Amino acid sequence: MLQRIQTVYLILTFVITGVLMFFIPLWSSNGKPFFFMQDQVYTILLGLSTMLTIISIISFKKRQNQFVMNRLNIILNLILLGLFVYRSLNLSGGTAVPEKGIGMFLPIVAIVLLVLANKAIKKDEDLVKSVDRLR
Repeated sequence: MLQRIQTVYLILTFVITGVLMFFIPLWSSNGKPFFFMQDQVYTILLGLSTMLTIISIISFKKRQNQFVMNRLNIILNLILLGLFVYRSLNLSGGTAVPEKGIGMFLPIVAIVLLVLANKAIKKDEDLVKSVDRLR
């Protein structure tokens, strides 16, 4: 069912990876904001993360598949976060010090929401198994 709590968590994850990343810069150097669209690797990884979230929302009838897709999405967001941190530590600032933006920490929020969604999916799966045991 689409009205479950994990769907809410997944929709929030979609908003973070698919919508907010367009408006919040990752960092700014020399007064110019850097968005994820300016690097092809970030664009591909965020696109994959967004697509996995959408597919996970759509496949609400198959809880095991949804659980696996969320785990893959967590791994993808961890890779993305690692790339953001690596790139921000290697920024060449010149005379001005580059400022890290809040956008590079959005994958952390997405990971937390995906973990919460997985816990809710696991809870649903355990409930279904306990009802099947009673039959």
